[in-house]
Amino acid sequence: MVLRIANTMTMGAEVICVGTELLLGDILNSNAQFLARELADLGISHHYQTVVGDNPGRIQAVVKIAAERSALLLFTGGLGPTPDDLTLDTLADFFGLPLVEHPEILADIEAKFTSRGRGVPPSNRKQALLPEGARVLPNPLGAAPGVIWQPQSHLTIMTFPGVPREMQAMWRQTAVPYLQQQGWVQQTIVSRMLRCWGISESAMAEQVLPYLGLTNPTVAPYASHGEAKLRITAQADSHSAALALIEPVEVALKTELGLDCYGTDQESLAAVLGGLLQQQQQTLAVAESCTGGGLGQMLTTISGSSTYFRGGIIAYDNQVKVDLLGVDPSLLAEFGAVSEAVAIAMALGVQQLLHTDWALSITGIAGPGGGTATKPVGLVYLGLATPNRTALAVKHEFAAFRGREWVRHLSANGALDFLRRHLLRGMADAINSPDQNA
Repeated sequence: MVLRIANTMTMGAEVICVGTELLLGDILNSNAQFLARELADLGISHHYQTVVGDNPGRIQAVVKIAAERSALLLFTGGLGPTPDDLTLDTLADFFGLPLVEHPEILADIEAKFTSRGRGVPPSNRKQALLPEGARVLPNPLGAAPGVIWQPQSHLTIMTFPGVPREMQAMWRQTAVPYLQQQGWVQQTIVSRMLRCWGISESAMAEQVLPYLGLTNPTVAPYASHGEAKLRITAQADSHSAALALIEPVEVALKTELGLDCYGTDQESLAAVLGGLLQQQQQTLAVAESCTGGGLGQMLTTISGSSTYFRGGIIAYDNQVKVDLLGVDPSLLAEFGAVSEAVAIAMALGVQQLLHTDWALSITGIAGPGGGTATKPVGLVYLGLATPNRTALAVKHEFAAFRGREWVRHLSANGALDFLRRHLLRGMADAINSPDQNA
């Protein structure tokens, strides 16, 4: 990830999200999160965020405060054709400037509606009205354009629609290049994220403690959705120079973390595991109980997964475990469905059924009900069948208080990690063992 540092524009940026639906909690404010991350990546200081409803008076009150403390105001929402879409009208009124119709915007709106076989509703003409002096911020995905506007010498305003997909495209295609051209960003910063599974943030931080005191690059620990992460960030005059600072630290950290570090940046466990299976030209099947298909979903999210993933069985009911996976009813009677023996039998059963090299199984108690004193909510067994038709299982006790989806999420990712580690250990053994026939 490449980011940049702001110059003397020390007042920084402010994000203002317009929409009563945000205040009511009907919509998650993902736009604020996106822009916050992007500003951090660009190195532009960002000290304030505001959410305001569709009310002209309150929007103007927010603008008055924001314009006194920030030099870059980023608005999302309120650009649509309906009467409650008030952002541009209110901004123009606040700065005492008229709205001006832009024929090129109207033509673009008409072309987009025509391409969908529809006529342009009269209300959409409103979206061609921009404050006098404002530059068009094109919307390649929707009807509502935004603006890049300097109503005062020290103030830049950008407006975006509330639809996240449209806003993000406009930000990346037009807003970021504009900010770079205007001198908001100068020195390059590059970040590399190391992603770990099977180790807590605190344990990881303790393991790499000497590196957390570095100044350039810096190393910072994070935790998210069961993962522990290390972000390495370097500042330099060029991208290549920043990478040169990062690379030796990255190598050292990966060595320190060993198998706990599974990937970098946007890599997922499913993608990393898929790459290993492709490298070995081996196949995988899954048998799931408590995750209900979640493991298969993660695997098939990866493009090209059909080359190594054959399929899976959701054996939620015990009779399905018996009928499709060949689990011996006596194992269910003696040990219960949530047990090491059944996890192993499920893995071997789906391996045989779908004729794969490897197979994973998951059986557990996701909750909130169903737990007992001996088998509490959060108890999960992961099974793994190997190419030589042997199998093993591991036991996990996930934090039940985090909820059902938390247990299911950790179970599916834990299964991916289980096979990943097994593959890597096998590859390492093959490398370290001399060829007896050489």
